[in-house]
Amino acid sequence: MDQQCFLDNIRAAVARNAKPSPTPLPEWDPAMVTSQLAPDTDSDSASLWETFCQRFRAVNGQTIEGIGPLIALLLNADAKHGYLAPELNGPLAGPLQNAGITLESAIDTTRIDDYAFGITRAAGIIAETGSVVINESSTPSRLGALAPWIHVTLIDANTKVFATLVDAIKDLGDEPYVVFATGPSKTADVEGILIEGVHGPGMQICLRL
Repeated sequence: MDQQCFLDNIRAAVARNAKPSPTPLPEWDPAMVTSQLAPDTDSDSASLWETFCQRFRAVNGQTIEGIGPLIALLLNADAKHGYLAPELNGPLAGPLQNAGITLESAIDTTRIDDYAFGITRAAGIIAETGSVVINESSTPSRLGALAPWIHVTLIDANTKVFATLVDAIKDLGDEPYVVFATGPSKTADVEGILIEGVHGPGMQICLRL
């Protein structure tokens, strides 16, 4: 079989499966999933936020409140050029630019290393695990969230607050991709040496406004 015939067969197979049916979700009983870390079911949003902060920090994530501390953190890290999701221009662009920080609203993959930080919106937070939920709707630019060394997720009145991981899974819906970020990216070798920031952000920050 020559190369052209081989490629034609691949294209034909892809065309036949251009819109495959989604894989059905497995059947499972949420009541069987329990955790000693799960917050009380009657916890209010303020309590859930405090629980999330404690557990997010426990995995080396950082939580800050207000634009001032964010500016101080970026300047202290010499992160003066980065990506800001276009929908966040209103609340964030002015103060950041006034502090001498250069922003771009699109990622240029030919100079990916130029972006010291990325700021995107979180779809939700999970108090039980200290995780940030990132999905297609909240963060259309995956590179903006995963490529820069510093990733800042905005938490505001529109961010969903989940008490447990099961609650977050129930809310997945039809999103084409969902990421649960529990602190900076981590990996370890067979000797158990943990390294952060190898295949994703080395600093994971939650900004609450």
